This record gives sequence, C-alpha cells and structure tokens, in this order.
Amino acid sequence: MSNPKHTLFWMTTFLAVVTVVCALLFKPLQSAFLANWVFNLVILCVLLVGIVITYRQVIVLFPELRWIAQFRTGNAGLSVLQEPRLLKPLARQLNDDAKRDRFSLSTLSLRTVLDGIHSRMDEQREITRYFISLLIFLGLLGTFWGLLGTINAVGAVIVDLDMGQEDFGKVFGRLQAGLLEPLQGMGTAFSSSLLGLGGSLILGFLDIQAGHAQNRFYDGLEEWLTGVTNLVGRAGEVYDENELTDPS
Repeated sequence: MSNPKHTLFWMTTFLAVVTVVCALLFKPLQSAFLANWVFNLVILCVLLVGIVITYRQVIVLFPELRWIAQFRTGNAGLSVLQEPRLLKPLARQLNDDAKRDRFSLSTLSLRTVLDGIHSRMDEQREITRYFISLLIFLGLLGTFWGLLGTINAVGAVIVDLDMGQEDFGKVFGRLQAGLLEPLQGMGTAFSSSLLGLGGSLILGFLDIQAGHAQNRFYDGLEEWLTGVTNLVGRAGEVYDENELTDPS
C-alpha cells in the first residue's frame, strides 16, 4: 500500500512555501491584519485548527497500515493487540482465530466492509470541508461588516457637513478627518476577505492531498480484500455472508 509519508512531505513543503511568501510580504500583510486584528485573529485560528485536522487525517492512516502489515505477516502465533479505528468494520468481521492473511470473504461481506470504511473516511473529510467553507464565510462576513461600518460612517460625515456659516477650509478639514473612519471600515472588509479566501485556498490544497492519501489507502485495501473474496463458491461449498474460512 502507498506510504502516507509522501503526502505529509508535500503538505509540509506547501506550508513552507506559503510561510516564505508570507515572510516576503510581511509588511502589507501586517497592515491588513491590524485593520481588524480581532476578527482576523479568529480567521487565523480557524485556519490553524483546520490544518491540524487535515494532518490528523493522514497521520491516522499509519496505525491502520501497521495493523494490516501485522495481520498479513503469516505468523500463526502473532496476535493483533489493538483494534484499529478506521478498519474497525474489517476487524469485527474477522474473528479472533483469523490472525493471518489466510481467510476468505464473501462478496456481500466485502462490500459491507468497504462501505463502512469509506463512510468513516467521508466523515473525516466532511470536517475539513466545513472548515474551508467556514473560512470563506468569515471572510465574507468581515467584508459585509466592514462595508456596513463604511456606509454608516459616510452617512455620519454627510450629515455633519454644514456649508452655510463656516469657512470652506474648516469644512474641508472636518470632511477629511471624517473620512478616516470609512476608510478604516474598508480596511476591515478587504483584510478579512484576503485572509479568509487565502486560508480557504491553503486548507483546500491540504484537503486534496489528504484525500489522495485516503484514496490510495482505500484502493490498496480494496485490492487486498478482493484477492481473498469468494466471487464463486467452490463446488459443494456454501459460504455464509459472515463466515470466514481458513483454506489451509
């Protein structure tokens, strides 16, 4: 089966490249972050949690691969000490006596096991997809929040204008000072959009890599189990859908 270490390598390399780019653009990114540091900090925290969850989806494959490798050693005296999490449907399908790569599954049992494992993988990926959507939502929410503040500030500036009894220079100076608050709202809007969409792109790439690792793991598992599946029963034998037999 494919080794998930290659996936972790590419994921880490991608994050290293992103870190280098952010370091080169530190000044403009710092200005954008400080436009509304509280809201932008929430976006960064969501991104970090999503990265950790994505890495976990790949790391959890290692115990499953060790369980399969231990199971397939062919050593009759070797026992499987810990039941896997992702492969729990398969572990339950195999009784305590089937500790080696010498068993057979019916077609219906194979499909039941693979469907259970596939559903567990989909449940893990749904969490990452939710975080990707959450980053986009937070970016849009910050955009609308900043635009709302801009509209209110511009309205207040227009209401305070009085051209009738004051010097034009004073009116212009007050207008200039009043426009600073709307510009601050625009900074909030664009900075949150930048961080939210950028974070969703980063997490989306990591999710794709994690999905590839899970798909390769699933394909290898399917090939292995297909090799021990009874597509056609032997002459004079009837296989129960939950029965495991030792051909040796």
